Amino acid sequence: MKGHVLRLLQQANDYISGEAISQDLGVSRTAIWKVMQQLKEEGYQLESSPRKGYRLLSSPDRITPEEIRTQLKTSYLGHEIQYEEVLDSTNQRAKALAAKGAVEGTIVLAEQQERGKGRMGRQWESPKGTGIWLSAILRPLIPPTQVPLITLFAGLSVCKALEVVTGCTPSIKWPNDIILQGKKVCGILTEMNGEMERIHYVVVGIGVNVNTTEFIKELEDRATSLYLETGVLQVRKVLVAEILYFLEQYYESFKNPKKHQELLNEYKKYCITIGQDVKVMGLQETFFGRGIDLTAEGELLVRRETGIIETIRSGEVSIRGTKGYL
Repeated sequence: MKGHVLRLLQQANDYISGEAISQDLGVSRTAIWKVMQQLKEEGYQLESSPRKGYRLLSSPDRITPEEIRTQLKTSYLGHEIQYEEVLDSTNQRAKALAAKGAVEGTIVLAEQQERGKGRMGRQWESPKGTGIWLSAILRPLIPPTQVPLITLFAGLSVCKALEVVTGCTPSIKWPNDIILQGKKVCGILTEMNGEMERIHYVVVGIGVNVNTTEFIKELEDRATSLYLETGVLQVRKVLVAEILYFLEQYYESFKNPKKHQELLNEYKKYCITIGQDVKVMGLQETFFGRGIDLTAEGELLVRRETGIIETIRSGEVSIRGTKGYL
């Protein structure tokens, strides 16, 4: 009911009467009044008049299903939304939902994560109300070897969304760190459940530092936010909708193997690891080289200082620039 009432308020150009709302929903005026009080408690600015009804003056920066659905431009991605104020991890919740049969395109959103995860088991800082902590459930009919490509195209989707919404020029540190002004603004974690030749589901987790004003000391030299780089508080629901839009577009293109190289070429335009001296840190060995290209599977090709070319797979190693994080 709350979502329906909110949509009516958002669609109205002026006041809308409580009677009209109650008739539309088939509930009492008292029930509508209770919903209005609930919206006020959530930060919605409402004006009420005994003769005119209710008018929405402003909305808070929230990423609830009601707010996201007003912005969606997708065919299916984000049409099913699981939302919580606080979660341990949106990826964990999404995997649990996927295992129970959640439809492709279902997303999980939270205002805060208490145990957000990054690559290589690292913790991802997810403070309340400042970022986008989102996981999407996909069910592609592809061999498991192609899953790393989804991570790359998810990164490409975020870059496109940031460009549209903020005007910033992001780049990608292979495979999945989105960079602004030399610092990380977004991380992507893709997790798969499947068998040797069959995928049951893929969960794509996206964490974006949107309106974060400061970071803990250990992160301040390599993490940033859209607000810190633009000086503008961003409307998170708009950015969520753009990310979902581009993710759906690239995912649909990805389903056609003939378009893989075209998508990889687009990804490489954003990838700052190619053409850069890097430090490759694996479990068995650490060595220096230069990123030179990507394979058709999205693996990074690194030319060692000895001239030998190594194929680096996502998840096996950590890549750093020879002069620091980049």
